[in-house]
Amino acid sequence: YFSLTGRRRADSHEAPQRLSEIRIVLLGGRWSGKSSAGNTILGREEFVTKRVNEECVKKQGEVAGRQITVVDTPGWGSSFKIRAHPQRVREEVVRSVSLCPPGPHALLLVINVNSYTDWRSVDEHLELLSERVWRHTIVLFTWGDRLRDTTIEQHIERRGKELQCLVEKCGNRYHVLNNRYRGDRTQVTELLEKIEDMVAGNYGLYFTTDIKEINTEQEKYMKQKEERQRETEELRQREEERQR
Repeated sequence: YFSLTGRRRADSHEAPQRLSEIRIVLLGGRWSGKSSAGNTILGREEFVTKRVNEECVKKQGEVAGRQITVVDTPGWGSSFKIRAHPQRVREEVVRSVSLCPPGPHALLLVINVNSYTDWRSVDEHLELLSERVWRHTIVLFTWGDRLRDTTIEQHIERRGKELQCLVEKCGNRYHVLNNRYRGDRTQVTELLEKIEDMVAGNYGLYFTTDIKEINTEQEKYMKQKEERQRETEELRQREEERQR
């Protein structure tokens, strides 16, 4: 049996902190439900869902006390269709990261639970952003109502090795969204919490393709962590002295 949790904490380097701002990029094939997912996350109709985007679209709003930025990218077709318009979608996928500076906290790979997915296209497009992209990616399943009595874990198992390997590549991070019931804000709050868990597991880093920036941010994170540990230790020592 293929066992998953959807909420990976094993790699977390410290307890997740609530973020005041979360930047998200939506990636996926055509008709995967990306734009609808963006509307569900923001809680209102911001993205047009009835036509194919030719370029990235960025929208913002406040959700659950956080400032949220969502970038919707053009959906890709199956591999043979990509060659019909070679660079357009790929260029927009690469550009998406720069539209939410200094970089997205999460890339959400959107997959319709009811549709065929071209796994080769998924790999081709995400790895345009480097191998590191998987550490910052969560699989977002849409049309969750169509699962009916099937759990998402059962669905992943039944879909076979390709989907299982993809979810594992993303650190076993996944979430189910029901775009029909946008009034259920719990599903969105839980997604934001999973993003915060992932960010904590990535040393507090957002995704960037700039290696120098990654090293600088990681050094900054480690210094802040050491400072917090030092303050905690000083408080503990003062408390011990007070109790003597």
